[in-house]
Amino acid sequence: MKNYLAFCLLLLSANLCFAQETSEGESLTQRDTGKNDISVNAFNLVAFGIIDVTYERVINNNSSWALEAFYHPSKDDYIDEAYYKDFSLTGKYKHFFSSSYARGFYVHSFGMFSSGEYESDYIMIMDGPAYYETEKYSDFALGFGLGGKFISPGGFMVDLSSGIGRNLFNSQSPKVVGQFMINLGYRF
Repeated sequence: MKNYLAFCLLLLSANLCFAQETSEGESLTQRDTGKNDISVNAFNLVAFGIIDVTYERVINNNSSWALEAFYHPSKDDYIDEAYYKDFSLTGKYKHFFSSSYARGFYVHSFGMFSSGEYESDYIMIMDGPAYYETEKYSDFALGFGLGGKFISPGGFMVDLSSGIGRNLFNSQSPKVVGQFMINLGYRF
């Protein structure tokens, strides 16, 4: 019985010593040291077949900048209802509110150059079919959004965000642009 009690005390003390070591000198993980994130918008890829890739660079614990490339390869009426743009390049600045290293809840501002086709006028013909007249456009938008970034200790990440902005220069473009992103990626 004495040996059993001594063994239990030894095991308990070893466990407490180990717990103190890990809480004081935790090893840094990929999510705490990596400065680069690469991700793909899985929602757009799976739902619409749209290629939407993001590269993000951590500036400091609370901020980062990102560059997103969006390409809509096919012409499909179902997809055209959701997205008028065929191509866009978006620059973002993100500010994180968490004390963690560039992860958690954030707000972002963005500037987006986009081009595509937009339905400008609804044309009705007597005794004929009605149709939308479309025109090609290129424009630049400014906007903001909200999001959350979750990163595993190994560096795999999920970034959920949405944003809204306004096109500034072309009257033939959509007035409002939106973003909805479910990005899956990796921090390195």
